[in-house]
Amino acid sequence: MQWLHLRFLAPIASFGGETIDAHGVTRTMPALSMVTGLLANALGWTRSMGTQHQRLQDRIVFGAAWESAQAPRDHLVDYQTAKISKKDKAWTTTGRVAERHGDRKLETVTVQRWQHYYCDVSLTLVIRLFDPNTSPTLDELALALEKPARPLFIGRKSCLPSDFIYRGKLDGFSTALSALRASVPNDESELLAYWPGNEMKEEATRMLTVTDQRDWSSRLHGGARQVCEGRIDPIVEE
Repeated sequence: MQWLHLRFLAPIASFGGETIDAHGVTRTMPALSMVTGLLANALGWTRSMGTQHQRLQDRIVFGAAWESAQAPRDHLVDYQTAKISKKDKAWTTTGRVAERHGDRKLETVTVQRWQHYYCDVSLTLVIRLFDPNTSPTLDELALALEKPARPLFIGRKSCLPSDFIYRGKLDGFSTALSALRASVPNDESELLAYWPGNEMKEEATRMLTVTDQRDWSSRLHGGARQVCEGRIDPIVEE
């Protein structure tokens, strides 16, 4: 099987997770919806192309590994506020004006958010596709990642990469775990890794249930999938 090899190197990055109250938390692994959005952004797709996003998300198989024994210790929490008036209006993707209809006694309200990020991120990803001959193919995605239609970011728009994301292709590996072992740097061991729950379960330290898929028509997250978490060593060529 053929795989894309990506690296996320960035001062800060956020991988999403279940929002708790006003806290935008981050998982220790990228979300499937985030990987879908990254590839779609490179292709130049717009948010209105929900059907194309959904089909791409349904085809993606990926694994990820921190290039160290654990996720970064440094964790940034960005405190954000916005003063919102009941008179505020905004355009929506449907082309109509959205107005706020809150408590008429309140002229303004302050909204608070706490956005969570990892610092000094160094992460390896491998990606393959079901139905590899269907467009977009791996070749089309590789070309888009080399010359993206728009600037790419890792999770949120403030999370800009510090180096090229696309690092080439891998061939001849039947599982995400084996592709990860061949692509991570070989100067570390016991790397924290994640791969699909239907592959190499016996290698996992534990099984996780994650809700990282998006319904691109309703724009809501839902559904659950199994993910393996474990420690891997790189393949060292003699």
